[in-house]
Amino acid sequence: MFLQNIAQERFPRRDRITRRIEYALMRPMINAVELFVGLRYLRAKRRTRFVSFITGISMAGIALGVAALIVILSVMNGFEGELRSRLLSMTAHGYVTGQDGAVSDWRSLRDTVLAEEGVIAAAPYVAIEGMVRTGKGLRGVLVNGVYPEFEQAVSGRTINFVIGDLDVLQPGSNSIVLGRLLALDLNVRIGDGVVLLMPRPAGDGTLEPVLERFVVRGIFEAGVQNHDASLALVHMDDAARMMSFDDEVTAVRFLAADVMDAPIIARELQKELGDNFRTSDWTIENASYFRAIRIEKMMMSLLLSLIIGVAAFNIVASLVMVVTDKTGDIAILRTLGMQPNGVIRVFFIQGAVIGWLGVFLGVVAGIILAINVPVLVPVLEQFFGFQIMPPEVYYVTQIPSILETEDVTIIAVAAFVLTSLATLYPARRAALVDPAIALRYE
Repeated sequence: MFLQNIAQERFPRRDRITRRIEYALMRPMINAVELFVGLRYLRAKRRTRFVSFITGISMAGIALGVAALIVILSVMNGFEGELRSRLLSMTAHGYVTGQDGAVSDWRSLRDTVLAEEGVIAAAPYVAIEGMVRTGKGLRGVLVNGVYPEFEQAVSGRTINFVIGDLDVLQPGSNSIVLGRLLALDLNVRIGDGVVLLMPRPAGDGTLEPVLERFVVRGIFEAGVQNHDASLALVHMDDAARMMSFDDEVTAVRFLAADVMDAPIIARELQKELGDNFRTSDWTIENASYFRAIRIEKMMMSLLLSLIIGVAAFNIVASLVMVVTDKTGDIAILRTLGMQPNGVIRVFFIQGAVIGWLGVFLGVVAGIILAINVPVLVPVLEQFFGFQIMPPEVYYVTQIPSILETEDVTIIAVAAFVLTSLATLYPARRAALVDPAIALRYE
């Protein structure tokens, strides 16, 4: 009682707050007191404006870091999806071939692949490495022999044809479809002739060169350097006649209903077909591309997480200053019966509100920005007068964005945990305040 009288004489403006605390302490629910005091300390007074400024900066930093993480990861997801779609535009989700790299009875193998659950299309193809020559130059080329009626179901929907389509590949017509960059390097147009130079196995186990003239009937653009600069398509019958194949193909490739199910389908086909065949899928064939993207996403996440870390340290600094400023108040709370754990919860509430409000604002802002990236980027380009990704340099001229719930959840939970942990040291320091020492000179 003596200490209460001293506190009321020293802090007359707190009489009303003290009475409310005393009233709340007599109630069985102590959490109401902790919540009231913790929220009360968030409101700035004249002499604690600097502390409130640091608090606002901390909240803004957390919101900025969370929003930046969500936007950057969404953009990286968009680029990953764009790369995946472009890589698979001229290939399939997986393929099946023999152990020697060839399939003789491809029709029955195609039926087996089509019967697998999750497979919606399958097509045979022949891959031949050789050279293509015109009067202007000689280039290395990978020629794919395909059946247009089968290939249309596998990759025909995703091939971006600049001129022509798969139907121009008719048997016996010696028609060829070139990648856009390959056609530019060769300086050929529709109707021009090119000569294919291919190594054909001879009877004695050696290779003999075979030359045959083809006519350019189409040009495609996949948006991937390897495809656009080195890939050509011909009809399977023309490739078989040129290379003296009987009815043999390199592999049967398939298209899955869900691209992410392709590895599972490939494993199931391997079990069903046995050791005489081997299977693969797009995650294996393009592992280096997607490994690079995953590493880049991880490094970007770590770097941008430093923003949240700095903001969390600001929370620690602001709460330490609050504890120093409120030493007398803490002593009074202790004399009124509040336990050390109650003091810890008071300052935990204060820090948690700062951190969690910052995380909430950051999540909302990040989601809004990530969804509207394709709309906001052109506005910024027009405002600043430059193009971020010019078409003469990049295949992708627009910044894509794919917002994934998993990324948002992980970022939000991690930020919640980090900001909550930041309150523990200041709260523990407040609980160690000795009321007798704090009020000795009051």
